[in-house]
Amino acid sequence: MVIAVARRNTPKGKLMDLTSMAVIPLLLGSLGVFALFKLLQQMRMRAYLQDAVVVITGATSGLGKECAKAFHAAGCRLVLCGRNGEKLQELARELSGTTSHPKNTHKHHTVIFDLSDAKMVASAAEEILKCVDHVDILINNAGISYRGTILDTGVEVDKQLMETNYFGPVALTKALLPSMIQRGQGHIVAICSVQGKISIPFRSAYAASKHATQAFFDCLRAEMEPYDIDVTVVSPGYIQTNLSVNAVTADGSQYGVMDKNTMEGKSAGEVAQVVLRAVGQKKKEVLVTGLLPSLAVYLRNLSPCLFFTFMASRARKERKAKDT
Repeated sequence: MVIAVARRNTPKGKLMDLTSMAVIPLLLGSLGVFALFKLLQQMRMRAYLQDAVVVITGATSGLGKECAKAFHAAGCRLVLCGRNGEKLQELARELSGTTSHPKNTHKHHTVIFDLSDAKMVASAAEEILKCVDHVDILINNAGISYRGTILDTGVEVDKQLMETNYFGPVALTKALLPSMIQRGQGHIVAICSVQGKISIPFRSAYAASKHATQAFFDCLRAEMEPYDIDVTVVSPGYIQTNLSVNAVTADGSQYGVMDKNTMEGKSAGEVAQVVLRAVGQKKKEVLVTGLLPSLAVYLRNLSPCLFFTFMASRARKERKAKDT
């Protein structure tokens, strides 16, 4: 009887051995295919970015400065834009003197202008094209933040946020688009925000400007498809920069405080690497934030009532904390 049982079990054991023998090569083959795919992706990314002319706004500090470092390391020729000429020149010298990336011998250019001034944006676009002849990639990064209640905030503050965060990038994009269309190639990048997808209490002017930015570049992506011009929207959450310190308040004065959430956010260097990969891989949209904000984006669409309840609760807590 024991022998009979053993005979009955033998085919099943052999089947398990055969299955194991088949699974291991399959797994190894899958890993090999994945590794090859990643290698090819990296090679395409390097080829796409090498020697590309990249314009970066808001390059004097924070995410813009880190993006300049990341794209310099990728072998790009940069046009650094901002309001502070000394800081731009300092960054250009720093990049040129970087010994860790000696292969990038490009001369980087600087263009000084204020995004909130439409006339300056138009002349800045002309100056950019004089410096580099053409633009491969435009990174709309510059912007300002805001803290305040809707009731206390003057319309001039709302306009200020819209001029810098929305109308400025739109004007610069429109000024450089014709040359991209003429060449039949180009890449527009908008550094938006998770607040372009969800609205947080006491951030009305900022959230409104980022919602507008998200909508504009979504439309642009569809309209530029026939011209082979790519559009990437990157939406970070909190980043460890001076964005909250430099934020404007309800009366237009500087906020001057580093928020706890900002201090606990992702590093600017980390986000810059995400931007670099998103551009190199020609991604259409990237959300760069933690689990809770990501869930909030989906909750806003799937269960608006529940989302609004959470936001109302957050507003009460923040108001109570300020009052005490």
